Amino acid sequence: MRRRIDEAEGVGLVRSYALGRSLSEPELRTAVRFALEEFGARHPGRSVEIRIPWVGAVQAIAGPVHTRGTPPNVVEMDGRTWLDVAIGRPVDERKISSSGTRADLSPYLPLFGPAQLGA
Repeated sequence: MRRRIDEAEGVGLVRSYALGRSLSEPELRTAVRFALEEFGARHPGRSVEIRIPWVGAVQAIAGPVHTRGTPPNVVEMDGRTWLDVAIGRPVDERKISSSGTRADLSPYLPLFGPAQLGA
């Protein structure tokens, strides 16, 4: 997967979010996109699509591949919820919509640990 967001910038924004610093909307979108890129890089594949409406999406996790139409395994949430699960913060599960037998992301999360977050 080709990176579009500089790793130092992306990790810095995710760290700022984790530490409770206020991010502008463009910074928040960049942090969300970086976390999507990181998920795709760490868990390559195309069996699950993670969607963050109005921000981005990534296909990841090895397994059966779809080629047309809506993927059979989809997870969708807002950007702040995605960042929260990416850093291991508890979230209200009602904020996450998922469908498909492979749509459980819990074995792959959190993406960022204390060493990366400066916690």
